[in-house]
Amino acid sequence: MNRFKLFIENFLVYGLGGMISKIVPFIMLPIVTRMMPNTFYFGLNDISTVVVSFGQALAIMGMYDALFRMFFENSSQEYKKEICSTALTFTFITSVIIFIAMIILRKPLAAVFFSNRKYANLLCLSAMSILIGATNSIVSAPTRMRNQRRIYLITNFLSPVISYSISIPLLLKGYYIIALPLASILAALSVEIIFIVLNRKWFSFKINKRYLKDMLIIALPLVPNFLVYWIFNSSDRLMISKLIGTEWNGIYAVGAKIGQISQLIYTAFAGGWQFFAFSTMKDNDQVKMTSNIFEYLGIITFSTGMLMASLSKVVFKLLFSEAYLAGYIVMPYLFVSPLLLMLYQVVVNQFLVVKKTWPSVIILGVGAITNVLINALLIPAIGIEGAAIGTFLGYVAAITGVIIVLSKMKLVSISGKFYFCIILFIGFSLAWRLVFLNNYVICLLLSVVVIGIYVGMYRKDLFKVLKKDEVNRR
Repeated sequence: MNRFKLFIENFLVYGLGGMISKIVPFIMLPIVTRMMPNTFYFGLNDISTVVVSFGQALAIMGMYDALFRMFFENSSQEYKKEICSTALTFTFITSVIIFIAMIILRKPLAAVFFSNRKYANLLCLSAMSILIGATNSIVSAPTRMRNQRRIYLITNFLSPVISYSISIPLLLKGYYIIALPLASILAALSVEIIFIVLNRKWFSFKINKRYLKDMLIIALPLVPNFLVYWIFNSSDRLMISKLIGTEWNGIYAVGAKIGQISQLIYTAFAGGWQFFAFSTMKDNDQVKMTSNIFEYLGIITFSTGMLMASLSKVVFKLLFSEAYLAGYIVMPYLFVSPLLLMLYQVVVNQFLVVKKTWPSVIILGVGAITNVLINALLIPAIGIEGAAIGTFLGYVAAITGVIIVLSKMKLVSISGKFYFCIILFIGFSLAWRLVFLNNYVICLLLSVVVIGIYVGMYRKDLFKVLKKDEVNRR
């Protein structure tokens, strides 16, 4: 199969899956924010989500990825059942330990995360979400590993539908603190029951110690990566709440959720990239091909980012009340950030190709530290925009570091015209923020001009790819 066609097909298939699972939350976001009396409650719920994401990463401890890797090691059904059972039992034990610890320490932890001990009950709900969510990922794994896409997509769509069917009536009755987390728990539990019924033959509560050892060898080195990603995605929320108040985190969270429309693109990429990358890693022009894909996706990132910056204020005025309008300023930064992660993962995969994975953890860690330091410096100075800038520059630092290292290893080769495209993007960004922030018409025209320049610079590459695809079809 033509490589371009292979890449696009994987991109579209997983993109559709990601879109189906995320479309309901995007539609419901403006409705939910208008049902809450102020931004504080949405900020509080967002911090609860941050706690859950951290707890689930610790509870799963890389076991989901290890299960995926080990499942295909042997074709024996008995072997596969023992692998699945070992993963579920281990994850259940770690989840219960974390759940019990959070219940016992609920008051001091509530003071740390929510800045007030009176939200201890909310922390209990977070603990329940961790327990259900961590085990849910394991019991659903056989469905994914057997490529039962229809079931997986239906349940992904079903979860948010159940969640909002529960949370909306609770919000109407004034349960602003517990409505979203309680609905999330019940939705996750419903989906988990479905997967338990469908995949029950794959699981039993027992551990094969030899298999567990092999799985932990794969899983444990992944934990630092999960923690670094959590810092990127969550440290800004916690620091905003501590430094300037939870109500500002509510505004920031809305800007982040709208900005993360780009997560649909990232989800599509993440689902399709791994298969594509490893299926082509032995090609003679693999370095050039990977570098070209990095540049093409970079152009898409810059182009969509400029359009989003131009329209961010208009979008917020259309969708949200005046209380959330200040969130428009973070939307462009947080729209581009997941796409920067996509670019990072394109090139960092080169370390995996040559079986040297440790540099990626160090480089991404430097990016995370950069993020936290900029947050600490800019949040007190300029508010939520400082947090968005921190996230953006953290990913920029990671990409810069990985390009420098891989270029020296001759595992990536970036063209001069792409660096010129970066300069144009920086120029537009400065013009948007410092001069035309409130003039979306001029910003939009300027972005169209820059995108036109990009197209002109890469038109030969585009024609070349399409011509190769046409030749292969013949």
